[in-house]
Amino acid sequence: MILKEFNEKKPNAVLVALGNDETTEESISELERLLDTAGAVCVARITQPKDKPDTKTYIGSGKAKELSEFIKTRYDSDDEISLVVFDDELSPSQIANLEDILDCPVIDRTMLILDIFAQHATTAEGKLQVEIACLRYTAPRLIGKGAQLSRLAGGIGTRGPGESKLESDRRHLKRQISALESKINDLERTRSIKRARRLKSGIKTIAIVGYTNAGKSTLMNALTNAGILAEDKLFATLDPTTRKLRLPSGKEFLITDTVGFVSRLPHHLVKAFKSTLEEVKYADIIIRLVDASEKYETRMMKQIVTDKLLEELGATDKPTITIYNKYDVAIEEDLIPKDAISISAKTGKGIQALISNLEVV
Repeated sequence: MILKEFNEKKPNAVLVALGNDETTEESISELERLLDTAGAVCVARITQPKDKPDTKTYIGSGKAKELSEFIKTRYDSDDEISLVVFDDELSPSQIANLEDILDCPVIDRTMLILDIFAQHATTAEGKLQVEIACLRYTAPRLIGKGAQLSRLAGGIGTRGPGESKLESDRRHLKRQISALESKINDLERTRSIKRARRLKSGIKTIAIVGYTNAGKSTLMNALTNAGILAEDKLFATLDPTTRKLRLPSGKEFLITDTVGFVSRLPHHLVKAFKSTLEEVKYADIIIRLVDASEKYETRMMKQIVTDKLLEELGATDKPTITIYNKYDVAIEEDLIPKDAISISAKTGKGIQALISNLEVV
């Protein structure tokens, strides 16, 4: 894990983003929550009002030098900065250039999310999926640093005189990815067999989907007493959990709590978690959870992200129940659609309305 090297002391980090509008502010605020989930502390947020990223340093050489000076002012203090996180995906050369200027480790949004997933994966499949995603992200970013890393020594015991270390590293990663994908395929076959058995049993399946931290695990616990960890953090739950839900009428469902969605979820993760996310694709009913406590503009942005991912998964034609959660927090009731159900998964308020709805699905 990227942040593991900092041991028990939480590293102080600076967050950096391009733009100066409300969308930028929403995105960097989410990045700060991701950073907190990863176990680091934000000590400063810096935005650069540029229309497009600088090819060499993302924020431009002037801003990079300004950031470098800011980091230097924190040397040998309690607030010393040990990490800089960019709210975008950086190229290998941008990371190398920035680290040279800043004299500080630099990671991007994707690397931070991968780190969180690596921390939170608990099942064998989850760990395999994260490892594949990390390797897929790393492979194209292998760059030699210095002549001492550019070539293997020739002679006995090497793969070939003067073979590029970069090439051998890439080939090694390719073999690792292939071996891990083989294991994932075995797990997918097991999942398919289980899915076929469920289909044969005639029990309908429900998938709870939504943005990370919308309250999916809390809702799952409220409906089934599943005992899933529910924290006020992004990606508190990573591995999906399936439980049986029995309604008062005797009607039964199998309900699955899925991994949360997030803006700009790295393609490597979507691809690696394909087998897990397919639980959404094969579900009979989708419960689409929305955090009603957030501002209208934030909710709309997150709903667009959720809709896009559901489209990618081929799950837009499913019967869908839209739930506005966190009703116990002050919300703008006039901005909640008339056909949505308002609940508080935490207090149980409105849960009966959801159950009544499921009785007639």
